[in-house]
Amino acid sequence: QVQLVESGGGLVQAGGSLRLSCSASRILTSINAMGWYRQAPGKQREVVALIFPNGITDYADSVKGRFTISRDNAKFTVNLQMNSLEADDTAVYYCFADRPLSPRAWGQGTQVTVSS
Repeated sequence: QVQLVESGGGLVQAGGSLRLSCSASRILTSINAMGWYRQAPGKQREVVALIFPNGITDYADSVKGRFTISRDNAKFTVNLQMNSLEADDTAVYYCFADRPLSPRAWGQGTQVTVSS
């Protein structure tokens, strides 16, 4: 079972920045998409950003221009740089990794709280 370990969450004022990181607990091969979801209290989990091995990215409309996703294929890590944070960005953020013929791997979640 692959484990993903997240770090970088916390409390920040509106307009501030945070950087989330996610790394695999062991060496992985053939990772496809990696990315981040988030879940705010009382809301469904929603995709925030994802990145493919060739570097192609996709973002939720609500974070375009503010968040940047990156990955290091050699280190099996994915990062999310979050700038100009807003109160609506408050949520638990989960990273994920997809591999062929394997269930999606998830991180345990990291809390991001933006105070207005």
